This record gives sequence, structure tokens and C-alpha cells, in this order.
Amino acid sequence: QVQLVESGGGLVQAGGSLRLSCAASGRPFSRYAMGWFRQAPGEERKFVTSIDSSGGSTNYADSVKGRFTISRFNAQNMAYLQMNSLKPEDTDLYYCTTGTIASNGYYNVDYWGRGTQVTVSS
Repeated sequence: QVQLVESGGGLVQAGGSLRLSCAASGRPFSRYAMGWFRQAPGEERKFVTSIDSSGGSTNYADSVKGRFTISRFNAQNMAYLQMNSLKPEDTDLYYCTTGTIASNGYYNVDYWGRGTQVTVSS
């Protein structure tokens, strides 16, 4: 059974940084893409970023480009989201995901974590 466990969320002031971690288990980690989504109460989940299985290719939502960085450490089955220059509008529940990247570049999610809350105060 695939499990994704997020950690690292919390409360931070605007302009600050946080690093989210995601521990994966249940299938060969290095064979699958990883990604992060975010969701505010009452809204749909939104794509944040994805990284391919090797870590050589990444994709970001326009709203986080230049501020957020996704990475992975295949030897330890870990994925990370470094978030810098945080804004109050980045306040959301952040979900770790795993899946595959189609030939057209679209990231298809197979599994979701339970999420970790990020709150950015102004």
C-alpha cells in the first residue's frame, strides 16, 4: 500500500521560508514522479509543482515560479518542497502526491498524502 506522509508545515511570517518533506513508501520510489498540490477551504486542489522520476525535469505553477523548488532524494524515498519568499496567499493545505508524467508533460496523480498546513501571516 502506497503511503505519503508530509511534514514541515507551520506558521511563518510573510517573506519567510519553509521546507516541506514527504516520506514515501509502498512502491519503488525512483520509478515514479512526485508532486505537490495545495488547497484552500472550499476550493479545488491546485497544482503547485512536479518532478520526474530521475529528478531531472520539473514543472511549476506560475504563482510559485522563482520562489518554490521541488527536489527528491531517491535513495531515501523522500521528496521536498522548499518555499521561499512566502506570501499570505500561499496559506493552504499542501499535499504530497506521486504519479506519472504523460508524454505531453501532464502530471497524473496516483496517490495523495493527507496534507500539511502552511499558514503565512502578514
